[in-house]
Amino acid sequence: MRPSRGRCAPGALLLALATLAPAASPPPSAAGDPLDELMRQLAAQPHGHVAFTEVQYLAMLDRPLESSGELLYEAPDRLEKHTLKPRPETLTLAHGMLSATRGGRTRTVELAAHPQLAPLIEGLRATLAGDRAALEQFFDTRLEGDLAHWTLRLTPRNAEMARVVKEVRVSGEHAKLTTVEVLQSDGDRSLLTIGPELPP
Repeated sequence: MRPSRGRCAPGALLLALATLAPAASPPPSAAGDPLDELMRQLAAQPHGHVAFTEVQYLAMLDRPLESSGELLYEAPDRLEKHTLKPRPETLTLAHGMLSATRGGRTRTVELAAHPQLAPLIEGLRATLAGDRAALEQFFDTRLEGDLAHWTLRLTPRNAEMARVVKEVRVSGEHAKLTTVEVLQSDGDRSLLTIGPELPP
């Protein structure tokens, strides 16, 4: 799946939908563990509606691809990415189904049918849900920085997913995400920058 063919890179597509995954309260954790504290802070965010910009850097293209729009979700499991520029497109994740709408046409696929990518969705959902156990089921995790300015580096454990995604870097300030970067195994990468909050 290549953006030059009118499609979004798989890692970037799934990441953009997973960025605002709804949260569930994490269990009590050992005092002093920064990752557990971060999980607690992220879990306290019940919903979101924010602006985004995304830049995809592809070796086959002379210049990066840029897009912008809005990200939102409705608890418990409806996530939407509305791209407004350079052309309208809506991606929706609901009940394990991923739908893409462009130019009045909609295509829907079941995530379970793509085992190499489904763990990426669950891993990022687990990050935002504060579910450390689920997160570490799919990724080796490393937290850098402090809770005021942090980066969570996720390396896939699943061999199939590792053939697509080399590493995911989620950065934020306290419970607010600021960027999500996907480094693909073929050398391409995408950077999603999460902008200001928008009215409900």
